[in-house]
Amino acid sequence: MAVSSPLLPPLREVIARHGLAASKALGQNFLLDEQLLARIAAIPGDLEDSAVLEIGPGPGGLTRALLRKGARVTAIEMDRRCLPALAELGGAFPGRLRVIQGDALKQDHDALMGEPYAVLSNLPYNVGTALLVRWLGGQEWPPAWSSLTLMFQQEVAQRIVAAPDTPAYGRLAVLAQWRAHAQLAMKVHRSAFTPPPKVMSAVVQVTPTAMPEGIDARQLERVTEAAFGQRRKMLRQSLKAVPGALRALDRLGIDPQRRAETLAIAEFVAIARLLTPG
Repeated sequence: MAVSSPLLPPLREVIARHGLAASKALGQNFLLDEQLLARIAAIPGDLEDSAVLEIGPGPGGLTRALLRKGARVTAIEMDRRCLPALAELGGAFPGRLRVIQGDALKQDHDALMGEPYAVLSNLPYNVGTALLVRWLGGQEWPPAWSSLTLMFQQEVAQRIVAAPDTPAYGRLAVLAQWRAHAQLAMKVHRSAFTPPPKVMSAVVQVTPTAMPEGIDARQLERVTEAAFGQRRKMLRQSLKAVPGALRALDRLGIDPQRRAETLAIAEFVAIARLLTPG
C-alpha cells in the first residue's frame, strides 16, 4: 500500500527554484516525467516499508516516486546544490528519507544500509558501470541487496543482458548473469530527460540467483578481465597471463583458438572452478 502523498510542486519548479542546472561533469541528466518515474519505481514490486538505496537522486524525481511507494530511502548525492531540494522532500515524508552527501563509490553500502535493501537509481553516467561491477562482485552471495533496478545508457544496458556470440556480449554480461538474472525492463527515450542526453537509455533489472558451487568469484573476475581485455585475440593469447588458465582450457576441451565472445557463461564458470583452489 503506497504512502499517502503530500502535494508536491512540479519537478521543473523545484529545479528552477534551486538553480539546479544539470552538471555535465557529474554525469547528470534529470528525469522529470512523474508517470515514467512511477513506472520505474514499480519495477521491483512492492516496496512498502522496504529499505531502498538510491545513488545520485539529483532534485529527487525518482526519490519522490519511491517515497510514494512507501519505501524508506537512503540517497547518496555528491552534488551539494541538490541537498536543499532533497531536504524539502524529506520534510514532506518525515522519517522516510535519509540523504548522505558524498561519493557513492567511497561508501560501504551494506554497512550504510544495515539491513537487506533494494537499489533503484537513475545512475550518473560517469559512475554507473563501476557501481554495477562492485555490486556484482565479491564472494559473499546472496548479496545484501535483493534487486538492482538501474538506468543506464542503452548501449551499456544491452551489454549487461547480452547473450554469448553477440556484439554486445562481454565481461559485464558474464558478471551480471553467472549468479543473477538480468533483464531489460524498460527503454527510456532521450527526450524524457533534462537536458536530453545524446543517447537512448534503458532500465535494467538484476536479481540474485543461486551461486554455482566451488568457485572463487575473484577467479571468474580475473578470467573475464583477461579474456575480454583482448577480445579480438584467441584465448591462447588473452589467457596466457592467467596462471593455469590454458591448462584449464585443455582439461575442459575448449579450443584455445576460440575468442572470448564465443564462450558461454557456463564455460567461463567451468574455467574459474578449475582455477579455484579446493
